[in-house]
Amino acid sequence: MDQTAKTNQDLLLVIDMQNVYTKGQEWACEEVEKASDSILRLLNSRALSQVIFTQYLATKHPEGVWKEYNKVNAAVNADPWLNEMMSEFLPYTKKYPVYTKSVYSSFAIPQVRELAKHASRIVISGVVAECCVLSTALSAIDAGCKVIYLTDAVAGLNATSQKEAENILSYLSPLHTELMTTQQYLDSLLQEE
Repeated sequence: MDQTAKTNQDLLLVIDMQNVYTKGQEWACEEVEKASDSILRLLNSRALSQVIFTQYLATKHPEGVWKEYNKVNAAVNADPWLNEMMSEFLPYTKKYPVYTKSVYSSFAIPQVRELAKHASRIVISGVVAECCVLSTALSAIDAGCKVIYLTDAVAGLNATSQKEAENILSYLSPLHTELMTTQQYLDSLLQEE
């Protein structure tokens, strides 16, 4: 089956796919390789013309509890390689924009909010399921967006917490959210043609 369906008006958010979340690193997510493969499959399908990558980078002037967060995570924050995007995504970051944030939600980024206003749906992928991804999904819902949460394109710190994030978003289905795999999403696009 040809996965190069016509492009649609959905916006794909690829949240924080940085080296620090890979196997063996301090913030490693158990299924990051699976999520990475699913995201690459989606990008290679060319089904979406609107794609944004986000990247968490600690701010130099944090406020409130973020001061303590930055203090606890100073070694990670100071390591340029850990903060870089995973190598498999570097070719795509030349084609699509990468916006930085210093909080969990990607909706803290003005460009994300602006593009989201005009998108049919927000397609969520990336890490970490139980903080940045969940916060972004909830912010998107608050902004009035329909959220597609790709269960195999999101990774959490472990299987239990990843499933808990899915469960939280499933309670908001079908009005605000739809949970599906990457294949189910691609199949749904073909059915819309």
